[in-house]
Amino acid sequence: MDIVSLLILSLFPALVIVGALSDITTMTIPNWISLALIGLFFPVAFAAHLSVGEVAANVGVGVVALLIGMVMFALRWVGGGDAKMLAAAALWLGLPGVPSYLLWVTVSGGLFAVFLMQARAFGQPYALRAPAWVGKLLQPKGDIPYGVALCAGALAAFPQSALMAGLLGNS
Repeated sequence: MDIVSLLILSLFPALVIVGALSDITTMTIPNWISLALIGLFFPVAFAAHLSVGEVAANVGVGVVALLIGMVMFALRWVGGGDAKMLAAAALWLGLPGVPSYLLWVTVSGGLFAVFLMQARAFGQPYALRAPAWVGKLLQPKGDIPYGVALCAGALAAFPQSALMAGLLGNS
Protein backbone atom coordinates (compact mmCIF):
# COMPACT_ATOMS: atom_id res chain seq x y z
CA MET A 1 0.00 0.00 0.00
CA ASP A 2 1.37 3.40 -0.92
CA ILE A 3 1.55 6.37 1.43
CA VAL A 4 -1.25 8.24 -0.35
CA SER A 5 -3.70 5.36 0.13
CA LEU A 6 -2.66 5.13 3.77
CA LEU A 7 -3.26 8.85 4.29
CA ILE A 8 -6.63 8.64 2.55
CA LEU A 9 -7.62 5.65 4.69
CA SER A 10 -6.72 7.58 7.85
CA LEU A 11 -9.07 10.51 7.14
CA PHE A 12 -12.28 8.84 8.29
CA PRO A 13 -10.89 7.32 11.51
CA ALA A 14 -9.09 10.55 12.39
CA LEU A 15 -12.20 12.68 11.97
CA VAL A 16 -14.53 10.40 13.95
CA ILE A 17 -11.92 10.16 16.74
CA VAL A 18 -11.65 13.97 16.87
CA GLY A 19 -15.45 14.11 17.02
CA ALA A 20 -15.54 11.69 19.95
CA LEU A 21 -12.79 13.54 21.82
CA SER A 22 -14.57 16.84 21.29
CA ASP A 23 -17.87 15.37 22.48
CA ILE A 24 -16.38 13.85 25.61
CA THR A 25 -14.54 17.05 26.57
CA THR A 26 -17.04 19.73 25.47
CA MET A 27 -20.34 17.85 24.95
CA THR A 28 -20.39 19.15 21.37
CA ILE A 29 -19.31 17.81 18.00
CA PRO A 30 -18.29 20.77 15.86
CA ASN A 31 -20.02 21.15 12.50
CA TRP A 32 -16.67 21.25 10.70
CA ILE A 33 -16.14 17.55 11.48
CA SER A 34 -19.36 16.44 9.77
CA LEU A 35 -18.78 18.89 6.92
CA ALA A 36 -15.23 17.58 6.44
CA LEU A 37 -16.52 14.01 6.35
CA ILE A 38 -19.12 14.93 3.75
CA GLY A 39 -16.72 16.99 1.66
CA LEU A 40 -13.95 14.39 1.73
CA PHE A 41 -16.26 11.50 0.87
CA PHE A 42 -16.50 12.36 -2.82
CA PRO A 43 -12.77 12.59 -3.62
CA VAL A 44 -12.15 9.48 -1.51
CA ALA A 45 -14.93 7.63 -3.36
CA PHE A 46 -13.26 8.64 -6.64
CA ALA A 47 -9.86 7.42 -5.36
CA ALA A 48 -11.48 4.14 -4.25
CA HIS A 49 -12.97 3.67 -7.76
CA LEU A 50 -16.55 3.51 -6.51
CA SER A 51 -19.11 3.43 -9.31
CA VAL A 52 -21.70 6.17 -9.70
CA GLY A 53 -24.29 3.69 -8.42
CA GLU A 54 -22.23 2.93 -5.29
CA VAL A 55 -21.74 6.65 -4.61
CA ALA A 56 -25.48 7.25 -5.07
CA ALA A 57 -26.27 4.37 -2.69
CA ASN A 58 -23.91 5.81 -0.07
CA VAL A 59 -25.52 9.24 -0.46
CA GLY A 60 -28.95 7.64 -0.03
CA VAL A 61 -27.79 5.87 3.12
CA GLY A 62 -26.41 9.16 4.45
CA VAL A 63 -29.69 10.99 3.75
CA VAL A 64 -31.76 8.29 5.46
CA ALA A 65 -29.37 8.40 8.44
CA LEU A 66 -29.73 12.19 8.59
CA LEU A 67 -33.52 11.91 8.63
CA ILE A 68 -33.35 9.30 11.40
CA GLY A 69 -30.90 11.51 13.29
CA MET A 70 -33.24 14.48 12.94
CA VAL A 71 -36.09 12.45 14.45
CA MET A 72 -33.85 11.31 17.31
CA PHE A 73 -32.77 14.94 17.85
CA ALA A 74 -36.41 16.11 17.86
CA LEU A 75 -37.16 13.47 20.49
CA ARG A 76 -34.14 14.72 22.49
CA TRP A 77 -32.46 11.31 22.34
CA VAL A 78 -29.28 12.73 20.80
CA GLY A 79 -27.72 16.11 20.23
CA GLY A 80 -27.54 17.87 16.88
CA GLY A 81 -23.85 17.10 16.46
CA ASP A 82 -24.53 13.43 17.11
CA ALA A 83 -27.26 13.37 14.43
CA LYS A 84 -24.96 15.02 11.89
CA MET A 85 -22.01 12.76 12.67
CA LEU A 86 -24.28 9.70 12.44
CA ALA A 87 -25.26 10.75 8.92
CA ALA A 88 -21.75 11.69 7.81
CA ALA A 89 -20.36 8.36 9.02
CA ALA A 90 -23.21 6.47 7.32
CA LEU A 91 -22.30 8.26 4.08
CA TRP A 92 -18.77 6.81 4.29
CA LEU A 93 -19.90 3.34 5.37
CA GLY A 94 -22.67 2.85 2.83
CA LEU A 95 -24.87 -0.21 2.53
CA PRO A 96 -22.13 -2.75 3.32
CA GLY A 97 -21.05 -1.04 6.55
CA VAL A 98 -24.21 0.49 8.04
CA PRO A 99 -25.71 -2.67 9.61
CA SER A 100 -22.47 -3.34 11.47
CA TYR A 101 -22.19 0.37 12.30
CA LEU A 102 -25.62 0.49 13.91
CA LEU A 103 -24.95 -2.71 15.84
CA TRP A 104 -21.61 -1.44 17.18
CA VAL A 105 -23.01 2.02 17.99
CA THR A 106 -25.79 0.37 20.00
CA VAL A 107 -23.47 -2.03 21.85
CA SER A 108 -20.73 0.51 22.55
CA GLY A 109 -23.28 3.17 23.49
CA GLY A 110 -24.88 0.86 26.04
CA LEU A 111 -21.53 -0.17 27.49
CA PHE A 112 -20.35 3.43 27.64
CA ALA A 113 -23.58 4.52 29.35
CA VAL A 114 -23.20 1.80 32.00
CA PHE A 115 -19.54 2.75 32.52
CA LEU A 116 -20.44 6.43 32.79
CA MET A 117 -23.25 5.74 35.28
CA GLN A 118 -20.79 3.82 37.46
CA ALA A 119 -18.18 6.55 37.13
CA ARG A 120 -20.79 9.14 38.09
CA ALA A 121 -21.84 7.09 41.11
CA PHE A 122 -18.35 6.45 42.42
CA GLY A 123 -16.00 8.91 40.73
CA GLN A 124 -17.07 12.22 42.26
CA PRO A 125 -14.15 12.40 44.74
CA TYR A 126 -11.69 12.07 41.84
CA ALA A 127 -13.38 14.70 39.73
CA LEU A 128 -12.21 17.43 42.09
CA ARG A 129 -8.58 16.98 41.02
CA ALA A 130 -9.31 16.33 37.35
CA PRO A 131 -9.69 18.79 34.47
CA ALA A 132 -12.99 20.72 34.40
CA TRP A 133 -14.41 18.60 31.56
CA VAL A 134 -14.11 15.46 33.73
CA GLY A 135 -16.17 17.14 36.46
CA LYS A 136 -18.82 18.09 33.91
CA LEU A 137 -18.81 14.57 32.47
CA LEU A 138 -19.30 13.08 35.95
CA GLN A 139 -22.30 15.25 36.85
CA PRO A 140 -24.90 12.78 38.23
CA LYS A 141 -27.70 13.73 35.81
CA GLY A 142 -25.45 14.98 33.01
CA ASP A 143 -25.71 14.23 29.33
CA ILE A 144 -23.96 11.27 27.75
CA PRO A 145 -21.55 12.19 24.95
CA TYR A 146 -22.88 9.74 22.36
CA GLY A 147 -20.13 10.75 19.92
CA VAL A 148 -17.99 8.17 21.72
CA ALA A 149 -20.35 5.37 20.64
CA LEU A 150 -20.64 6.81 17.13
CA CYS A 151 -16.86 6.78 16.86
CA ALA A 152 -16.52 3.22 18.17
CA GLY A 153 -19.19 1.97 15.79
CA ALA A 154 -17.64 3.79 12.84
CA LEU A 155 -14.18 2.38 13.55
CA ALA A 156 -15.56 -1.15 13.92
CA ALA A 157 -17.60 -0.94 10.69
CA PHE A 158 -15.13 0.89 8.45
CA PRO A 159 -13.32 -2.29 7.31
CA GLN A 160 -16.62 -3.49 5.78
CA SER A 161 -17.14 -0.35 3.70
CA ALA A 162 -16.81 -0.22 -0.07
CA LEU A 163 -14.42 2.70 0.38
CA MET A 164 -11.91 0.61 2.30
CA ALA A 165 -12.27 -2.29 -0.12
CA GLY A 166 -11.68 0.04 -3.04
CA LEU A 167 -8.66 1.72 -1.47
CA LEU A 168 -7.14 -1.64 -0.60
CA GLY A 169 -7.79 -2.90 -4.11
CA ASN A 170 -10.36 -5.51 -3.03
CA SER A 171 -13.31 -4.21 -5.04
